[in-house]
Amino acid sequence: MNEDKIKREQLEEEVRGLKNVLEVAQSVVSSLDLDEVLQDILNHAMDFVGVPAGTIALYDKKTNRLTLHAHKGLSEAFVSHDRWSVKKGGLSHKMLQQGGLFIIDDTRDADFFNNPLAISEGIRSIICIPLILGKDIVGALYLDDFVPRNFSKQNLDTLEIFGSFAALSIKNAKLHAQTQQLAVTDGLTGLYNHRQFKEFFSRELSRARRHKKHLSVIMFDIDDFKKFNDTYGHPLGDRVLQIVAELLPQILRQGDILCRYGGEEFIAILPETCIDKAVAAAERVRSAVETDSIKMLNGQTQTGITVSIGVASYPADGDSVTDLLSSVDKLLYKAKGSGKNRVYSN
Repeated sequence: MNEDKIKREQLEEEVRGLKNVLEVAQSVVSSLDLDEVLQDILNHAMDFVGVPAGTIALYDKKTNRLTLHAHKGLSEAFVSHDRWSVKKGGLSHKMLQQGGLFIIDDTRDADFFNNPLAISEGIRSIICIPLILGKDIVGALYLDDFVPRNFSKQNLDTLEIFGSFAALSIKNAKLHAQTQQLAVTDGLTGLYNHRQFKEFFSRELSRARRHKKHLSVIMFDIDDFKKFNDTYGHPLGDRVLQIVAELLPQILRQGDILCRYGGEEFIAILPETCIDKAVAAAERVRSAVETDSIKMLNGQTQTGITVSIGVASYPADGDSVTDLLSSVDKLLYKAKGSGKNRVYSN
């Protein structure tokens, strides 16, 4: 009779595990919101094992850091530390080294465990499940309890399936993000494309009007680009476009919006920037292209390249997208007509 009861309980646990797995599978295929899916996976994993707390963090191998993406049952003080480095000898380091599931039945008995945040939180037992894509660990699922625990092997097998689903969700989210990025960026330079520029410009101009802020736009044109292509060939011409695209973000601010406008023309939107500051930024770009391009071409040409630049600002040079684009275009061609390799503004 006792054996029948044990078998029945085991069967019920298996059925519950399968039900959780199916619900997680449905979540994975029904949403591309990574954090939403990871939170759902965490909730199911916690419910299945019967623990009151847990987290899911993504791992960046380049920086050797973990970033929190889902959590439940932990204090605000604990989850406010949403990024942390993997420390040698710690739990996450051991999980990465082992490449498989790692368990601490009681943190007080684990000599290596000295995480002050976890100790302060009162965490006593932990299951750490690696999220594996191919051969790479891309994150970890942590299930926590505030009392010592002994976890059944059957539960652990099912948890590894949850980890596989979490890894699949990460892969899906990355592919979706890459697809979205391809739709709005220029394939050669990686900058935003013309269509995306128009959307950004309209949005930023509306924001400038609403908050009564300045907005500047800078248009860059590579001087004598057709002649360069005819002399050195299109592959080196493509490299020239890439050089300009590489220099722009090094000089302009992180919040400035950089786009390839078309052909050899580039354009930058500078939110909350008056004309004087925009002209100064444009001059820094002009100087950098002139001095750095020859070095970046690796001696493949006798000279580098230069750019002519027009700078316009809202509201002085126009109060609509059409007017501002017309103004900056005219200013650019004044710069080209007055000798090239210069910045022109009103």
